[in-house]
Amino acid sequence: MTRIFNFAAGPSAMPLPVLEQAASEMTDWHGVGYSILEMSHRSKEFMGIYRETVEMLRELYGIPEEYEVMFVQGGGHLQFAMIPLNFAVGGIGNYAVDGVWSRKAFNEAQKIGEAAEVACTELRAPRQDELAVTDGAAYLYYCSNETVNGIRYWYRPEVNVPLIADMSSDFLSQPVDISKYGLIFAGAQKNFGPAGLTVVIARKDLLGRAESTTPTMLDYQTYANFESMYNTPPTFAIYISNLVCKWLLAEGGVKEMERRSILKSQKIYDAIDNSDGFYYNNIEKRSRSRMNVVFNLKNEELNQLFIEEALQKGLANIKGHRIVGGMRASLYNAVSVEAAEALADYMKAFAERHS
Repeated sequence: MTRIFNFAAGPSAMPLPVLEQAASEMTDWHGVGYSILEMSHRSKEFMGIYRETVEMLRELYGIPEEYEVMFVQGGGHLQFAMIPLNFAVGGIGNYAVDGVWSRKAFNEAQKIGEAAEVACTELRAPRQDELAVTDGAAYLYYCSNETVNGIRYWYRPEVNVPLIADMSSDFLSQPVDISKYGLIFAGAQKNFGPAGLTVVIARKDLLGRAESTTPTMLDYQTYANFESMYNTPPTFAIYISNLVCKWLLAEGGVKEMERRSILKSQKIYDAIDNSDGFYYNNIEKRSRSRMNVVFNLKNEELNQLFIEEALQKGLANIKGHRIVGGMRASLYNAVSVEAAEALADYMKAFAERHS
């Protein structure tokens, strides 16, 4: 079997040791005689996996006991609705918009209650002095890393209302002071596990504020009260995330992931910036994403050839999002430094042949 370098934006590359362990345990988990896929979510064995995963997340991020860790289905799109349903009761949801996903969240919030767009920027994250929080604000929402646009916040916004962040694409890639947030959420399919699982970390004192008419499964308090087991959760996804947590801890945790992220992304940005305009990236430099490096070829007629030749060299899934076009190399935790080096070398060689 030959594995190639996978730069997919999500579902994305997984650590090979995790895949190998899951494969070895697929038909018989730890000698019980059946698969994790066949295991009751309320069994002693699975609850052990669930609780261990929560504790490892607490260790990786230093999550205080004042915060609940919940596993939810429905992805980021469901969170776009759950957040205003739970947090904007009697107040105004404030949204900083700088890309596709923060725009989607704001649009969804407008369907549910009162929401205000308090900053709107392109090709960069809003600055602190541009975050014009409104009177009656219930929270400030932002997306820490925009996967489509390749934009990241280089700082944590400072506001006097609960701070809510979509960290789907940079989750577990750098240290985070959880105590500064009211809630963060992350779809697992980039840095934490397979598609189908969303992690929500929320301050306990902010829960239980939803209207009585809020559907049971859209109330965060439901998940807090039942250890995310009110209904059947995505058990296999939680199991894989458990293995990913173990891999992260063995590799050195989020500080080591941050070191690698800086190194990997810089290799690709150097290939762009040193190409004499053959490649270009229009994002403000301090707002450039470490997770999703977006770039274009000056000669767009070469786009398809660039993708095809990359695949021939074992470099897969570098085509940009359909909304923005161009190229995108996603450098999540499971993408190795070697993979980034191989892509950078290919970019240099391609530019030399076609300049």
